[in-house]
Amino acid sequence: MAMGRVETRLRIKPVPSRAEEAPQHNSQSSAKTSVADAGSKRLPLFLQLKMSRRAFPIVKQLLSGGRSTTSTRSVTYMPRPGDGTPRPVTLIPGDGVGPLVTGAVEQVMEAMHAPVYFEKYDIHGDMKSVPPEVIESIKKNKVCLKGGLKTPVGGGVSSLNVMLRKELDLYASLVHCFNLQGLPTRHDNVDIVVIRENTEGEYSGLEHEVVPGVVESLKVITKFCSERIAKYAFEYAYLNNRKKVTAVHKANIMKLADGLFLESCREVASKYPSIQYNEMIVDNCSMQLVSKPEQFDVMVTPNLYGNLVANTAAGIAGGTGVMPGGNVGADHAIFEQGASAGNVGNEKLLEQKKANPVALLLSSAMMLRHLQFPSFADRLETAVKRVIAEGKYRTKDLGGDSSTQEVVDAVIANLD
Repeated sequence: MAMGRVETRLRIKPVPSRAEEAPQHNSQSSAKTSVADAGSKRLPLFLQLKMSRRAFPIVKQLLSGGRSTTSTRSVTYMPRPGDGTPRPVTLIPGDGVGPLVTGAVEQVMEAMHAPVYFEKYDIHGDMKSVPPEVIESIKKNKVCLKGGLKTPVGGGVSSLNVMLRKELDLYASLVHCFNLQGLPTRHDNVDIVVIRENTEGEYSGLEHEVVPGVVESLKVITKFCSERIAKYAFEYAYLNNRKKVTAVHKANIMKLADGLFLESCREVASKYPSIQYNEMIVDNCSMQLVSKPEQFDVMVTPNLYGNLVANTAAGIAGGTGVMPGGNVGADHAIFEQGASAGNVGNEKLLEQKKANPVALLLSSAMMLRHLQFPSFADRLETAVKRVIAEGKYRTKDLGGDSSTQEVVDAVIANLD
């Protein structure tokens, strides 16, 4: 429905003089006073002014197109002296569309004068190892923002993504999958956090050929790693007012390995009686995800299952192009697109410069909160959500035809 111009006029009538207020001794007018006559009597001036002042916020909201003008500024965050000092962040643009979307983040950070600056390193997925200077930079800065690094399929080249996680002991991967207002999906009320063990399991890299034609791949599960990922999941739920943690497993088949993982989760769960805990076999979990995803809250998984579950949940909630995530350990954190499927993109997207920057922008908001810059994180996240809700600028994966730069410009225009 088209919105017309709203005009609201407040008319304050003058207070009548005493002469005007004096009753006219007329037999006709003094006979009876109806309820309507009583209600139409003029109010004193101070009451009229008071009512007018109360009406001003309503008028202001109408003239602003219905957007609330009530301040939502938080008063609970008190920074320590020196907290506003700009922080260095290691930046790895990566492969494919990585430089395009990390460039988008750089533009938005500059536009809102965020207190961060980037140390950029050019590395690619086909390298044999991560250069030592990159590792040193992340260890020094504690925080890294990363585009996708392409991992060759087969061959003898190891994944640099896995190497970074192991080298920095980034044992927890977190992907937040949720509905965005204005983005139509098959399911509503999806708000799932997938927390995945990041350093062992099937990703241990222990493979060898026993005899020609027979390859053995070892899945390693330890009590230490299972306990700490369970602790992280429950601590996350506790700190973020989440109500339930679901452990995903295949202990009906891998009774020792996944059995150890479940045993660790149960022990940790007993220390958090206020948080509901349940367990689900991974194949049943997959079916439940696509049929009734709103039942899930926080999910904790071993390495391989977490990768599959996170990408499935992302697809349900709106696509991998809009889901933020990161990898965190005791001392360091790397923020990147939450779900890995398609995070490098194809050559056509790169040529047309139409990669979706939303996931990495939201991951950057997570990074700003991690760095204790909550107001900058809120501004960035709010601007991104406004652009998605308005629906005017969307990349192809979200049903639009906008370029990366058009989305970036829209986000910058929506910054408070």
